[in-house]
Amino acid sequence: MNCRISVRLTPELAEWLQEKSQRTGLPAGRIIRQQLELAWSQTGRQRFLRHAGKVDGPADPYSRKGFSR
Repeated sequence: MNCRISVRLTPELAEWLQEKSQRTGLPAGRIIRQQLELAWSQTGRQRFLRHAGKVDGPADPYSRKGFSR
């Protein structure tokens, strides 16, 4: 691995990370990498969610003016 980053954690996240590390016996860096890999693997599966709440108009498209069956 050749990339390093620095991240400032909130006290709550730092506490969670420390507890998880102690509970699992894994280093904090490995836990962070696992969480990033999980988020990365889920990218693209829910692309439709970016459109949630943006659709406007009648619930029934047949009620629109100019639309014929």
